[in-house]
Amino acid sequence: MSYQGQFRVWRGDDTGGALEDFTVEVNEGEVVLDIIHRLQATQAPDLAVRWNCKAGKCGSCSAEINGKPRLLCMTRMSIFSESETITVTPMRTFPVIRDLVTDVSYNYTKARQIPSFQPPKDLAPGEYRMQQVDVERSQEFRKCIECFLCQNTCHVIRDHEENKESFSGPRFLMRVAELEMHPLDTADRVDQAQESHGLGLCNITKCCTEVCPEHIQITDNALIPMKERVADRKYDPIVWLGNKLFRRS
Repeated sequence: MSYQGQFRVWRGDDTGGALEDFTVEVNEGEVVLDIIHRLQATQAPDLAVRWNCKAGKCGSCSAEINGKPRLLCMTRMSIFSESETITVTPMRTFPVIRDLVTDVSYNYTKARQIPSFQPPKDLAPGEYRMQQVDVERSQEFRKCIECFLCQNTCHVIRDHEENKESFSGPRFLMRVAELEMHPLDTADRVDQAQESHGLGLCNITKCCTEVCPEHIQITDNALIPMKERVADRKYDPIVWLGNKLFRRS
């Protein structure tokens, strides 16, 4: 069963652009990426879109559908009514390169700013055995496919371009939390999160969690625990006194 669907797709580049209307055939079982491919094949061969696996595992086809950050390949056409006009636009937080393709290099810059895992220097290979509880604590974070939808929806940088220099965003604060929770990591991730990655700018609205295609509980399991550790260090009077005494000695 098929029908003629109404679509509005953003066309343009870094100098500007606009939404263009298209009528495209929609077949049963298709996803939005199928429609974009059919649009390329039949009406707009120069339409630019980034994609790769079409299985929700590479994170390439991130865009905004009716204003909500989504993966094109994981958004089924069946969730929309046949009479609905579907609007597809590029991720708003990042600079447009062309059409639906954005420049996400901001994220790679932030990734490079996180110091790598630092185990104890005197630890011999095979000397330490990871406990299952420690494995499970951060295993959820490793499901991340780096689609950057959480980065795109985070209003700290979505609505405030000036924060990009000092705020790493939920994806990379989650990476800092993963390293902080590793029992063998010796780096001071708590101060890094607050001072270098802008953890204090996050006000835990959970918008990042809501758009994650892997259903990672970014806010509850990464951001809030890191905020608690920062608060313990900076505002717990006993910890504060201990730090003062330790530094004096």
